[in-house]
Amino acid sequence: MLINLSASLPSLLRFTNQKLPISDSSLKPKTHFSNSLFSSPNLNFHPNYQLFYSRTKYPQEKRINFRTSAVPGLDFGGFESAQSVLEAALVLTAIIVVHESGHFLAAYLQGIHVSKFAVGFGPILAKFNSNNVEYSIRAFPLGGFVGFPDNDPDSDIPVDDVNLLKNRPIIDRVIVISAGVIANIVFAYVIIFAQVLFVGLPVQEAFPGVVVPEVRAFSAASRGGVLPGDIILGVNGIELPKTGYNLVSEVVDVIKKSPKRNVVLKVERGKQDLDISVTPDENSDGTGRIGVQLSPNFKFSKVRPKNLIQAFNFTGGEFWGLTSNILDSLKQTFSNFSQNASKVSGPIAIIAVGAEVAKSNTDGLYQFAAILNLNLAVINLLPLPALDGGSLALILIEAARGGRKLPLELEQGIMSSGITIVLFLGLFLIIRDTLNLDFIKDML
Repeated sequence: MLINLSASLPSLLRFTNQKLPISDSSLKPKTHFSNSLFSSPNLNFHPNYQLFYSRTKYPQEKRINFRTSAVPGLDFGGFESAQSVLEAALVLTAIIVVHESGHFLAAYLQGIHVSKFAVGFGPILAKFNSNNVEYSIRAFPLGGFVGFPDNDPDSDIPVDDVNLLKNRPIIDRVIVISAGVIANIVFAYVIIFAQVLFVGLPVQEAFPGVVVPEVRAFSAASRGGVLPGDIILGVNGIELPKTGYNLVSEVVDVIKKSPKRNVVLKVERGKQDLDISVTPDENSDGTGRIGVQLSPNFKFSKVRPKNLIQAFNFTGGEFWGLTSNILDSLKQTFSNFSQNASKVSGPIAIIAVGAEVAKSNTDGLYQFAAILNLNLAVINLLPLPALDGGSLALILIEAARGGRKLPLELEQGIMSSGITIVLFLGLFLIIRDTLNLDFIKDML
C-alpha cells in the first residue's frame, strides 16, 4: 500500500471541511490526508497513490486548493487518538473492499469461477467459506486480492472449463480487470455527492500570516514563549506576504535552515504584535525544528446546494477538479521522479494522516476517502506489472497478436517480478514511515 503524498507540490495540506493544521515536529511541511492497496497475485497490486486536492470555483465563492506534501520527520499527531486511527483504518479498509468487490462482482456476474476474496496479505487471521469462495482477513494490511482457480493445482475444475478467467473472451477479462478501478471511481463520486448533500463543500477567506494551532511542551517554541493561537506575521524582520498557499513553507524553510541559531518571529497575539526569539533544536539530519503545528490563516465556511441540480453540479466540479490534480501530480512525479521518489509513503503514513483528519474533524474523512479512491483508480491504470493497467496491457498485447497469448512462463515472470518489487517497497515504506513517527523518534 503506497502513496505519493506530494509529487512536487507546496509544503502544505489543507483539508476540506475544516482547518487542518500542518503538524510540524521538525517543522517540516505535512499532510492531512492520505492507499496503497496491493491487490492479488491473481489480479493486481495497487501501489503509489498520489493524493491531491481540487481547485474548483463555485458561484460567489472561492474554493480551496488542497494539496498534500509528505517528508521524513512528520508529526503524525493523529496516532494519539485510538478512535481517529480506527476511523482512518476503517476508511482504508472500505476502499480495499470496494476495489476488490469490483473485480469479484464483475467475475461472479459473468459466471467466472472465483476462489478467494481477501483483505490484506499473509497469514489468515479469520476466514469463512461460502459458495466455494474463501473469504478471509489477513495479517498484513497491504491491500487485498481476488483469487481465481485458473492455475491452482489443487482445483478440481478442468483446465479447459470455459468459465475459468483465462479461458474467457478478451472483453470478459477486460471487464473483470478494470472493474476495480471503475468501482473506486463510482465510490469516489458517491462520497463527494454525499458530502455535498449532508456536509457541504468548504469555502475559504484568507487572512495574513500563519496560525500556530499547537505548541509542544518543552519544545524550542515553548521555551521561546510561542503560544497556541499566535499568528506569525514575519520572520527575522521580513514580513510574510499578505496571503498565499506557500506561507507555511516559507516559515518552515527558515526554521529548517537555522538549527541552533536565533530566529525572530513577529507574532500577532490578540491585539498585540510581539517579537519572539526562538532557537530551533537540531534534528538528526541537521535541520532545525521548533515543535509547533502550523496552518494557513484561513477562515472556513460551508456551502450547500439549494437543489438537486446544484448538488450534481457541485459534485461534478469537485470530482473533476480532484481527478485533474491527481493526473497533474502524477505527471510531475514521473517527469522528476528522482526528486519525488522520497515522498512516496506507505500504509502507516496514510493511516497517520487520515487519523489527523479524523481527529480534527470527521467531516474531512469524506474527502480523505474520495481522494484515496481516485488515486487508487488513476495509479492502477498505469501499464506496470502488478497493477490493473499491467494486466490490461498484457491483454492488449494478446489482442494485437490475434488472440495468441504470451507464453505462460513469460507472463507469470512479468507479474511475479512486479509483485516482488511492490512487496519489498511496501515493507520498506512501512519501516521508514514508522521510524519517522515522532513518538518513535523520541524513543530512539
